[in-house]
Amino acid sequence: MKIGKIQKTTKERGFTLIEIAIVLVIIGLLLGGVLQGQQLIENSRVKSATNDINGIAAAAFSYQDRYGRLPGDDGNGALTNLTGRGGAWANIPVTAFGDSNGILDANAASTFLGTGEGAFFFTQLRAAGFITGDPATAIGPAVLPQNPFGGLIGVTGETLYTNMNGTKLCMSNVTGSAGIALDTQLDDGKPNSGRFRANVGGGSTAPDATTAATAYDENLAYTVCFRL
Repeated sequence: MKIGKIQKTTKERGFTLIEIAIVLVIIGLLLGGVLQGQQLIENSRVKSATNDINGIAAAAFSYQDRYGRLPGDDGNGALTNLTGRGGAWANIPVTAFGDSNGILDANAASTFLGTGEGAFFFTQLRAAGFITGDPATAIGPAVLPQNPFGGLIGVTGETLYTNMNGTKLCMSNVTGSAGIALDTQLDDGKPNSGRFRANVGGGSTAPDATTAATAYDENLAYTVCFRL
């Protein structure tokens, strides 16, 4: 009895160099497209954040020109003592008035909590029609606008980073690369000098009263503050 040889009817072969090269080119194009798309998104967020900062700053100055008071600190009596103001003022919370002492009494720790004059700042700007949003929103975190990086926008009158005085507009959860871009566009590109400063911290980390970051790291998140 003869045992015949078993022959393969098909030939096994690998990819040719040309096929591998084509696959690598396709992968490179896909990766390049993804990275380019991410950069476009980041650029869009930076532009939106810049517009938010400039827009709210302009709104605060316009409020002062109209009413002669700092938004948030404005304590013009009560809801029944708003002579000459529009109908939207009748809808704001009865507690949304400051003490008219000329200072925004909002400490750094409460910047993103939506309490006191830091919350009244946005309520009063909305009631006056200078920024969008419902002036009737109850006092609390919901009063604070969202920023393009998934964090919040808040204000504080407390001195930050040792010598940064006045009213500051702050954003939480800003990426390191966005912090660099914002600081470069609005100030000197350094997180520890000028009117735009930053401290490390993701989420709703409050601005620091004493210590700013010495340099930006694109792998970290920051709380950034701009002096109005």
